Amino acid sequence: MYLPDHFAQHELEAMHELIVAHPLGALVRHGPDGLDADHLPFLLDRDGGAQGRLVGHVARANPLWQQAPAGDAVLVIFRGAQAYVSPNWYPSKRAAERQVPTWNYQVVHVHGTLAIHDDERFVRGVVARLTRAHEAHTGAARPWKMGDAPPAYIDEMLGKIVGIEVVITGITGKWKLSQNKDERDRRGAVEGLRECGEDAAADAIEATLPSAR
Repeated sequence: MYLPDHFAQHELEAMHELIVAHPLGALVRHGPDGLDADHLPFLLDRDGGAQGRLVGHVARANPLWQQAPAGDAVLVIFRGAQAYVSPNWYPSKRAAERQVPTWNYQVVHVHGTLAIHDDERFVRGVVARLTRAHEAHTGAARPWKMGDAPPAYIDEMLGKIVGIEVVITGITGKWKLSQNKDERDRRGAVEGLRECGEDAAADAIEATLPSAR
C-alpha cells in the first residue's frame, strides 16, 4: 500500500478500534488459482499476541479451509470512513483554481498467518462471541443468543461452518484525511461532507484537526 508519511496511522489502538467498528474484512490469499478474496466478519482478540489476532468462520462449502495450508500468509483489509471530496469545498479554490477532487478514506491492512480450526468447541465459542458483539449494536431489548434456538438446530448449523484464525504479524493503517491541505480547506471539506450526509467521513477529518488534539 502506498503510504505517505502524513497519511500513516501508527497508533495500534486506533487501528484496533477501526477493526472493531468495521469488522467485515476482505481476507486475501494466494490460492491454487491465483489471488482470491473472501469477505468475512471478524472478531478482534486484542490479547491474542503482541498485535492481536482475528477469529471468524467460513462455510464448510468454502474451499478456503481445505486449500490454505497451516501458516499460510494472508492479508485482511478493513475499511472505515470514506467519501469523495469536492474541490468546491476548499476556500482556497475561490482564490485560485488550483485544486482537484480527491477521495478520503481510512483503511487497515492486517498481515498474518492463517490457522484452520475444524473443531466444534472453537467454532461454538467464536459464534457466541460474534453474536454477542454484533447483537449489542441492534438496540434490541432482548438480544438474540444461541440458546434461543433448539440445541439440535444449533448443532446442525455449527457443523456447516469451520473456524479460522489469523495471528497478526503486521498491521498498517492509512488515514487519508486531507492532511496535505491547510486547516482552512480541511474545515471546508468537513462542512461539505456534512451537507452531503457523509458524517462519518467528516468526523474522521475533524478528529485529526489541531483543535481536536
